[in-house]
Amino acid sequence: MDLEAAEQAAAQFLKSLGVSTDSESLRGTPGRMARAYAELFSPRAFDLTTFPNDEGYDELVLARSLPVRSVCEHHLLPFVGTAHVGYLPGERILGLSKLARVVEHFACRPQVQERLTKQIAEWLQTHLEPKGVGVVIEAEHTCMTLRGVQAVGSTTVTSTLLGLLRHDARSRSEFLGLSGVAR
Repeated sequence: MDLEAAEQAAAQFLKSLGVSTDSESLRGTPGRMARAYAELFSPRAFDLTTFPNDEGYDELVLARSLPVRSVCEHHLLPFVGTAHVGYLPGERILGLSKLARVVEHFACRPQVQERLTKQIAEWLQTHLEPKGVGVVIEAEHTCMTLRGVQAVGSTTVTSTLLGLLRHDARSRSEFLGLSGVAR
């Protein structure tokens, strides 16, 4: 990551839009912009921590309302919301904080919500090998609320269901009900 080049590009971008950075309050804006986007595009490292499912736990594990923040890849404007991530354990269970870390990992890049939802679910399916995975993301896209149609207050909901959470109606219903999506 080249923050100096990003700052110069941000300054040129603002200048091209007719925004002067000559005032005291705007002088540091190109640097702040560069650092802000660098932060948005930099996930924290994490190690996947799994444990043997010694008790044979076979019920749903669900983390609700995990914060999501990403940047729309079409406009580079933020979208924010919550993710509900669950799985039906197989041979291993997951350290619960890792569900939030996986969400953060895939959200820290220019993204579309549909792909983000699928990436989280598929990553968990591949690395955990559970009997089922469910991911629902509800987010407000500022590219839709602040510009264009200006649909203030609107949210977009996406879901990916794998394994039993996709194919077994009772498991799917339980996941969607506990996640608060099926009202």
